[in-house]
Amino acid sequence: MNSSISPEVRATWQVPTFDTPLWLGRQHAWCVAIPVINEGERITSLLSRMAVLKISEAADIIIVDGGSTDNSLEVDALRQHGVRGLLVKTGPGKLSAQLRCVYAFALDQGYEGIVSIDGNDKDDPEAIPRFIAALKEGVDFVQASRFISGGQAENTPKSRDLAIRFIHAPMLSLFSGFRWTDTTQGFRAYSRRMLLDPKIAPFRDIFMTYELLAYLSHRAPREGYHCLELPTIRRYPKGEVPTKISSFKGNLAVLAILLRACLNLYAPKK
Repeated sequence: MNSSISPEVRATWQVPTFDTPLWLGRQHAWCVAIPVINEGERITSLLSRMAVLKISEAADIIIVDGGSTDNSLEVDALRQHGVRGLLVKTGPGKLSAQLRCVYAFALDQGYEGIVSIDGNDKDDPEAIPRFIAALKEGVDFVQASRFISGGQAENTPKSRDLAIRFIHAPMLSLFSGFRWTDTTQGFRAYSRRMLLDPKIAPFRDIFMTYELLAYLSHRAPREGYHCLELPTIRRYPKGEVPTKISSFKGNLAVLAILLRACLNLYAPKK
């Protein structure tokens, strides 16, 4: 384990259990973490696009599976697409639990920064090198945005577009002190030093579903970390909304998480 994390600190992390059916070792200082669950052809398409862009020559690709049952993550096929690691979460939780697994694994391996991109193939991976460049320049939190100059949003459901533009992003901007424009998507990057800061403390069981995304968007600027939005392209396929968030109950839960984050209820106890 190539890590400067003290055993005492590491022992305090709450990380769901996971298996590691594939790990070829660290090659680069940066990694791309891809959370998936039953993404089928979408994850294959994303990995093929990343292969064309030669992302694996700049960063190690690590997939974290939340328990797929669609046989879309066959190890030999992943290796042919340049994937170096596959983690399979066996403990409880959804997206935030998956992210805690892969972030803890990446920090244990000594990565200097992590780029996260959803495995549903909505985000254009061409932006990944720019995310890594920003991390190299000292940015701690890079957020993808389809809404700033140079970004592009295609086929975004109208209700989601309005909720992001007029509720989610404005609230996080107001309460964090940083002007965000696109706060619900998981295409983002974090520095090692930010994730290891005890004032951030992302490795807690309070983060099980979508809490970690809103929490970090609120907490990182308040703690003085260098945040940046970069323009990206996010495309929803016509006639389909590839998301794990249900239309009413799921969106209500996301709004409840947003309110808790803005009220600083996820902050670590002193």
